[in-house]
Amino acid sequence: MSKAQQHANTIQISALAKRYGLSRSTLLHYHKIGLLIPSQRGENGYRFYTASDCQRLEQIVMYREAGLSLGDIKALVHQQQPRPVRVLEQRLAQIHQEIQHLRKQQQLIVALLGEQPQHGEQAVLDKQAWVALLQKSGMSDDDMWQWHAHFEHSMPEQHEDFLVSLGIELEEIEQIRSHSRALIKRDDQ
Repeated sequence: MSKAQQHANTIQISALAKRYGLSRSTLLHYHKIGLLIPSQRGENGYRFYTASDCQRLEQIVMYREAGLSLGDIKALVHQQQPRPVRVLEQRLAQIHQEIQHLRKQQQLIVALLGEQPQHGEQAVLDKQAWVALLQKSGMSDDDMWQWHAHFEHSMPEQHEDFLVSLGIELEEIEQIRSHSRALIKRDDQ
């Protein structure tokens, strides 16, 4: 098989970078750290990437978009981590902490400004304001717990995101979700 035939079903680094919206230097860095090594090299030193290499790069790009570190990605794509669940759960927890931190910053800035947001700006809705709104609409504490239980049962991830958006600490969120799940189990019996 000639060299031309060997490289017929491959792609060079510049074309690969363009296809995935990356810089050539990013791919060179991935090669340097052992994350994405081209399957073939030409006599002239050119890097040639196969379909398998492209699939691996798709995984890398997806994990980078999820915010995973290159070290975690390397472990995942080289199967040192057989399932990405633990790594992804850790990243999700980091994101929740970041959101909580940003909410606190948002609330602090609003307080420092000493005014309510102007028309068109996003208002800060915190736990106290939400509870007050529900109480004013006639909901009792039991009604609110049933509301949480229904939300947790039908859309658990969105329920957690909603609680995070209210600026509630992660420990309290877990208590609310745990109590909601217990209510669901009780009602199912």
